[in-house]
Amino acid sequence: MEPHWIDTLPAKRLVGMSVEMSLSNNRTAELWRGFMPRRQSVSNRIGNHYFSLQKYLEPGPPKPDTVFEKWAAVEVSDFDTVPSGMEPYELEGGDYAVFVHRGPASTFPQTMSSIFQDWLPSSGFQVDSREHFELLEDGYSPIDPMATEEVWIPIR
Repeated sequence: MEPHWIDTLPAKRLVGMSVEMSLSNNRTAELWRGFMPRRQSVSNRIGNHYFSLQKYLEPGPPKPDTVFEKWAAVEVSDFDTVPSGMEPYELEGGDYAVFVHRGPASTFPQTMSSIFQDWLPSSGFQVDSREHFELLEDGYSPIDPMATEEVWIPIR
């Protein structure tokens, strides 16, 4: 799998909800079930996409038991009005390799395996210790066999 592009992302302001989890103790569905009904309460939203963000607490490619902070969030213009029960988050920005995952969320592990086991070792890049995230369009459904999501991997 090759990246669709390499991009330098500017810092972004996000507002959302987070939980600690690991791949072996995946709480993603629980997080999004809590966030989606409340997403309209974010009044200063920019765009119509969602950030599914992972902030790893240990350096290097993630392993099944690697604990990380998972966020369901949207981009905002400022942190002046953060809804109750949500938190602000400053996405650092930097260089990213951007891949496109096509298919339901259940096939996402194969995409990640291809990125970390095939592309990364021969790419000349290393994973940077910044946030990883997926960019999801409005209307994204994790069970849709035609779903697409951008996968942003921090590189140096």
